Amino acid sequence: QVQLVESGGGLVQPGGSLRLACTASISIYAINTMGWYRQGPGNQRELVAEITGGGGTNFGDSVKGRFTISKDTVKNTVFLQMNSLKPEDTAVYYCHLDTIQHYSDGPRMDEYWGQGTQVTVSS
Repeated sequence: QVQLVESGGGLVQPGGSLRLACTASISIYAINTMGWYRQGPGNQRELVAEITGGGGTNFGDSVKGRFTISKDTVKNTVFLQMNSLKPEDTAVYYCHLDTIQHYSDGPRMDEYWGQGTQVTVSS
């Protein structure tokens, strides 16, 4: 079972910055994608940002130009740098990983979620 441990959430004023980190219990060198989703009050879970095993990135429209994502394959950790935070960024942020795993009956894409970390943007 893959474990994802998140850190870095908290309370920040509008316009401020936070950095989230997510460390996986497996090597992230050959994963499919790893990244962050969020769920605000009354909203569906949405993509924030993800990074592929090859280093490609994908961002949700609402965070483009403000958030960046990076990875450290030695530490098996993905980082989400959030700048110019807005109150509408308030949500629980969930780390997500998907990777192909090989079983006796063939390969399968498995996905895993972290427990979530609260980010609150408020003055």
